[in-house]
Amino acid sequence: MRNSSLRLQLLAWVVLPLAGLATINLWTSHRSALATADLVTDRMLLGSARAIAEQVAIVDGVLDATVPPAAIEMFDTGDRDSVYYRVETAGGRLLTGYPDLPEDPSHPGMEAVYRDHALRLLTFSHAVVGAGADSPISVTVGVTLAGHDAMVRDLWFNAFAQQLALVAIAGIFVLLGLRRGLAPLIRLRDAVRSPSRSDLDPVEVPGAQSEIRPLIDALNAYMERVRAQMAAQRRFIANAAHQLRTPLALLSTQASYALRESATEARQEALVALQASSGKLARLAEQLLTLSRAEPGSRRPRADRVDLTEAARHVLETQAPTAIGRNIDLGLEEAGPVPVIGDGTMLREMIVNLVDNALRYSLAGGSVTVKLAAVDGEAVLTVADDGPGIPADERDHVFERFYRIAGSTEEGSGLGLAIVREVVENAGGRVTLGDGATGGLVVEVRLPLA
Repeated sequence: MRNSSLRLQLLAWVVLPLAGLATINLWTSHRSALATADLVTDRMLLGSARAIAEQVAIVDGVLDATVPPAAIEMFDTGDRDSVYYRVETAGGRLLTGYPDLPEDPSHPGMEAVYRDHALRLLTFSHAVVGAGADSPISVTVGVTLAGHDAMVRDLWFNAFAQQLALVAIAGIFVLLGLRRGLAPLIRLRDAVRSPSRSDLDPVEVPGAQSEIRPLIDALNAYMERVRAQMAAQRRFIANAAHQLRTPLALLSTQASYALRESATEARQEALVALQASSGKLARLAEQLLTLSRAEPGSRRPRADRVDLTEAARHVLETQAPTAIGRNIDLGLEEAGPVPVIGDGTMLREMIVNLVDNALRYSLAGGSVTVKLAAVDGEAVLTVADDGPGIPADERDHVFERFYRIAGSTEEGSGLGLAIVREVVENAGGRVTLGDGATGGLVVEVRLPLA
């Protein structure tokens, strides 16, 4: 059923219940046909018995019963039914007819078996003037059921033909309606699969019903997200190529210089510079990879339970040598675990970039403080430094990729805060920039507590 046609499913949902109702109607029609045939047969039996009874009279002082031909011929319907009758007095004396014909006045229109034939019988009582004790007479008339059964069949088959035609006509109209109703879906399919479509422009389906419109809107929204992701990837590739070109050229120049130098000190100096440049290039590549992983839809979402306090403690341990080398006081202020839900790897990368930026822009002999706390159902992470800070009019731009503040003397890729924003937004949080109490920059990250 998973791969079956929607048209067939809708047709089945309409026609099958209709067929079930038709079946019930056929059963009731059969009962109605049977009741009608019983009624018609009983009326004919009553008419025949009445016609016979009205012919019973006193002739020459003797009660005489003459059966008129019309009383028998009224059963001549072409089904070759046999008619049996009996006329007897009140005392039980047979006047005419079949003496062993069953009689049951208490059940008008009863059925019985007579001479190996099923009969429908009716007994009629009639008073005869001048008959004395012989009055009233009783007339019993019975007829075989060939005509009765033929009438039931005709009535039932007519009802069956009508019900069958009704279901067939309903099926045809349903098919026509489905064909017309599903036409917008067919046009939507053709529009999506059209060879002329080489982009992800919105799909328009004129005449689409209100039930199909949400599907079209969802498809267009999805294509808009895909288009945005593709544009972001193109920008990322272009920016990455641009950012990698300069460091690679510098590495090539430094390597060439080291190869040309024969003096040991000069060659050593060139190799040290080459090592520093390769380290910066490695850091840039690592940040590019982190930013790529932070892109929405670039990897399967994870829901790790991460203790930000433990993650920050680990990051500070790895950054301690850099802080010591620059004589920067790197500290952590925390009051216990601060659990959040998110991608553990990306959350740690967020802290790495925040601390790395703070150390990079802090002056020698300065301080960088990382604080963690749980406030009003949120995990609050702040990283404060005593560097030059960021001007207020630049703070909306520093989260852009590869954005560098004009006049900045520190080397960097301009990706640190872009990575922070991507990670924080993917985790359902927000990041803000502010001024420190004694200068410098304070970055505050708020995430939902686990």
